[in-house]
Amino acid sequence: MDTIKLGQRWSVVAGLRASWNTNPVNQHRLFARPAGSFLDMQHSIDQPLNQVIETNVHSLFPGTPLFSWQPRVSAAYKVSEKIALHAGGGVFNDIIPAQIADLGATNAPYAPVFVGGINGQVGGVGIAPGATNNAGVDISAVDATVAANRTFQRIFQSGGLPCTGIHAGAPICPLAVDMNTFPSGTLKTPYFLQWSLGVERELGARGSLHVDYVGTRSVQEPYQVQLNGYQTVCDGCFAPFAFNQPLDQRFANVNEFRTGTGSHYSGLQSSATKQISGLTLRANYTYSHCLDEVSNGGLLPFSSLGILTPLPGSLHKEYGNCDYDVRHNLSAFGIYEIPFHSSHWLLRQSLSGWQISQTAFLHSGLPFSVLSAPYTANNNGIFQGSGPQYANRVPGVPLYRKTAVSGVTQTGSRQWLNPDAFASVVDPSTGACAGGDSPANCQFGNSGRNNFRGPHFTYSEMYLTKKIPLTEHVNFRLDTQVFNVFNHANFALPSNQAGTPGKPATQTGFGALTSTISPPTGLLGVGLGGDSSPRMIGFQGRIEF
Repeated sequence: MDTIKLGQRWSVVAGLRASWNTNPVNQHRLFARPAGSFLDMQHSIDQPLNQVIETNVHSLFPGTPLFSWQPRVSAAYKVSEKIALHAGGGVFNDIIPAQIADLGATNAPYAPVFVGGINGQVGGVGIAPGATNNAGVDISAVDATVAANRTFQRIFQSGGLPCTGIHAGAPICPLAVDMNTFPSGTLKTPYFLQWSLGVERELGARGSLHVDYVGTRSVQEPYQVQLNGYQTVCDGCFAPFAFNQPLDQRFANVNEFRTGTGSHYSGLQSSATKQISGLTLRANYTYSHCLDEVSNGGLLPFSSLGILTPLPGSLHKEYGNCDYDVRHNLSAFGIYEIPFHSSHWLLRQSLSGWQISQTAFLHSGLPFSVLSAPYTANNNGIFQGSGPQYANRVPGVPLYRKTAVSGVTQTGSRQWLNPDAFASVVDPSTGACAGGDSPANCQFGNSGRNNFRGPHFTYSEMYLTKKIPLTEHVNFRLDTQVFNVFNHANFALPSNQAGTPGKPATQTGFGALTSTISPPTGLLGVGLGGDSSPRMIGFQGRIEF
């Protein structure tokens, strides 16, 4: 980075960073994967799998760029002794999580998965190895999976036909295996474009105000999609899933890791600080909006209702509010050193050395989606596929309802959504499509991704501290900590599986708030259950020297 002074008021900082992109490697050459995307493969059951799956692979991706170039520049201008302007922008590289390497390490033939049991892929009803029925026939599910793996390995190594023994009308081959795949050619690596413009101003002798516009655009972010799904409801139902058999019968679930999603963030960020004698105050407020297609790279859900994978070929339809899109976010804290001076020893020990502080967090609700019930009639449905199965929005009906609904709101919960504002594509009472199974009725709904908001979050803490001098360099400190001062319950997102309007039995619990969430800090530590909502008071003593 180089800094250039353009007179007494201007300064410019510019630089260029080059990051070397590493392609994850397996030193034992135990990665296995197709040479490119699943969609670029031949999908013939007559093609041996050893002509499709590359083994002894050293590098995870078929190719990666050698370098990522990241230019950056910023400038500052001193308007006056108390006002300054600043602006900047740059390109920043994003690292693909190392856990993606596990996808290449768990592929067949090194780690195929076969499921035994009554409803399993390879059968068997007993658990223990060597279990037999009354006729002496081996019925062990464990033995069935072992035998399936041996047969698969033999066929794979010899280049045999992978679907030997497939029954007429069967959707997949008897020994179909899961597969993780990666894009063809050179991987497009993720990066961010970031820019900002702001102003700083002094507020008196001991105060300041900062206001910034911040923008971010991410490009080629990672996501995962299931590409070998199918449905058994009707021809043309639940597009884009094929009817009765997947694209490639040699494979079960096919998960493809890709880069290609993006996001946009715009935020107005402000902060103010002021010190008045023994009082220190600070407040931060952000008004922002974030839009994307998949949040967190589709690897970890940000919220309990996050959508991790899009439907095949429908990535653009998922563009909407980010899982973590908080429009209004306010945080503040204050610290006050209570002034007291006295020559009287007892008064000085009792009334001096006190400090009180308080923090507050307030933000608007997180977005979420409303989904349909899954199709289950006659053991039909969607198989080997994932993606959001949205409910339909009922036009003209208010979205939210904060009063209990007879037959829907359960005891101990609070209603949030209006259950009659949404209609499940599938009638939960029958497991079949509402209105009958047909291509017209059996399509994913129109309510869309992250179009609805959960409850806001309000939380505050207070600390009361007393310092007692023991010697010249040793103090005894006593803290009283009050978590959730106002005992305000903060609720998690509501249940989001819609029912059928006019049928309360299919809507039970839908749209209701049933649980609370943890605050950013707590007496017992975040996520341990005791700090979800109730006010908690703790006392702490320590010696400082």
